[in-house]
Order: sequence, then structure tokens, then C-alpha cells
Amino acid sequence: MPQILIIEDEPEMIMGLKDNFLYEGYEVLTAENGVEGIEKALTHSPDLVLLDIMLPQKSGFDVCRELKSKNPDMPIIMLTARGQEIDKVLGLELGADDYITKPFSVRELLARVKAVLRRTAGHRNTDNHQYVLEDFTFDFKHYQARKGSRQIEFTHKEYQMLKYFVQHKGEILSRYQILDDVWGYEATPTTRTVDNHILKLRQKIEPDPAKPKYILTVHGIGYKFIG
Repeated sequence: MPQILIIEDEPEMIMGLKDNFLYEGYEVLTAENGVEGIEKALTHSPDLVLLDIMLPQKSGFDVCRELKSKNPDMPIIMLTARGQEIDKVLGLELGADDYITKPFSVRELLARVKAVLRRTAGHRNTDNHQYVLEDFTFDFKHYQARKGSRQIEFTHKEYQMLKYFVQHKGEILSRYQILDDVWGYEATPTTRTVDNHILKLRQKIEPDPAKPKYILTVHGIGYKFIG
């Protein structure tokens, strides 16, 4: 069964989560602060990290940023007691795969964990995957992009979206389909978030973002990538 790393500073929460995951057959590691969490995540490379935002020594945001910079494919679910949209959006922009707000039901958490594991299973430990788009070269394993000899900066989510388009080249993709498959949850952000990310991608890869030739808008439905 998959190995779960729980990074949480509340002893009762750690014990409850650990017991439930062990009961479901998962292997479980725990860490009580951000520094220990980073060390265990990089040492053991767990299949998924449950990461609290409010942590001693290093915040969950800092932990997420560091783990994703060193292992972009490591699945992370953020745990937050705040319930504020800005925290959720920030965590997701840093590369978190999902979030859940305390208090939550164990059944919902297990369902989210299974969904993230299922969604990311095919993308971990894969061979180097490069894609060439005219004078662009994208390395989706190491999250690097070049235009000629010049390196181009993309956010983690922009890489995920572009990789998703490449995997579904020529297909018409609805905004809701992109939200579900790239973000992996339904409530937020809205489909407007997809449009904003498309706009940013076009500004980086299109010769003329106002007249896109790679990422086309299919009015009333969504988008189609024909790069």
C-alpha cells in the first residue's frame, strides 16, 4: 500500500490520522514540524504528504514550496483550519494537489487521498518526457522550458496545464474537465481560473497572444491544443 507522510503539530490529530490510515492499510510516517517534515519527505519520498499550514519552524507554505521545488511530482494535500480562500489559493499556486479544511470527516479525507493518488500515480517516477514546440523545448520531468538557448519561467500549475494539453493534443477540453483533471477538486477555483492560466500560457508561448495558434478557444465549450 502507499506510504503517507503526515506533517502536523497537534498530537491528537497525528494519532487520529495515523490510526485511520493504518487501519486502511497505508504505511504512515509522521513529522511534528516543518523542518522534520521536509527531511522525512526528501529521505523517504512518500507517495503522498498531508501537510498542515500552521507548523512550527517552517510553515506549511514554505514546506510545500521547498518540496515542490525539489520533487515537483510529490503529491501534497494541504490541511488548513483557517478556511480562508486566500490560503487555499496560495497553497494550490505553490503546487499543492488538493486542500481540506478542518474540521473534516475521515471519510472525506480518505476519499481525497485516494483521488489524488489515483490521479498522480501515472506521473511519478516516469521517464524523461520532452516536448518540442517550434523553438520551445519543454522538459516535463524536470519542469524546465527553453526558447532557443533562453530559459523561460513557468509556474508549477502552468507546467501541469501545458503537459495536460500535450497529453490531450487535438482534443476539445471543457473548462470543468481541465479543473477536475489538473486541479483535482470541484468547489474552487472557478472556471475563470482556467481562463486566467490560459491567458498566461498564451503570453509565454504564442507568437501573438491576441491571435493564438496553439491553444485555441472553442466558444461555449473550452479549449483545444494543436501545438
